[in-house]
Amino acid sequence: MSHIAVERNRRRQMNDHLKVLRSLTPCFYIKKGDQASIIGGAIEFIKELHQILQSLESQKRRKSLSPSPTPSPRPRPQPSPNQLNHEPLLFDHGTNELVACCNSAVADVEAKISGSNVILRTVSRRIPGHLLKIICLLEKLSFEILHLNVSSIDNTVLYSFVVKIGLECKLSVEELALEVQHSFNHEQSKSITDNKQSNVFQGS
Repeated sequence: MSHIAVERNRRRQMNDHLKVLRSLTPCFYIKKGDQASIIGGAIEFIKELHQILQSLESQKRRKSLSPSPTPSPRPRPQPSPNQLNHEPLLFDHGTNELVACCNSAVADVEAKISGSNVILRTVSRRIPGHLLKIICLLEKLSFEILHLNVSSIDNTVLYSFVVKIGLECKLSVEELALEVQHSFNHEQSKSITDNKQSNVFQGS
């Protein structure tokens, strides 16, 4: 087989692989149709899937370490902010970015500085209407949302924001992660209260 035929066959295989890769990657990860954009978008998608996997494994470990549930039908009390796993500010030497994490049994929250912007990621169970609440919270805290991605596996959802820090914003990335985590805890507390009220109405 001549060198030209080998090269033609290699390019055909490359194009076939790129078509498959593009078909498996959500369209909003790929901005253009060139090879670099397809590969770059697929890499971002795989990174977010990897983060979801890590979060699910972390939740599984937390559940295995938690006490066995009692026969009592009472819901578990909502963790207070003191029970949050609020990790100190870290420096990612691979990307030269400051990273803050604030995790709980309800959600995992990560905020990191990337250039002049902040990348915010949350992993939690699907909570109807909570995405809008996070958007409203970010706007209230003087962050401008530049980009938003949503990925989900079964009942677990990953929200990934790229936000611009407004001139009036006074929060650090640690405080931002904590504020977003509190929004999840507030939602969980509200859900527990609503369930209690529903049980009271059903029993009356």
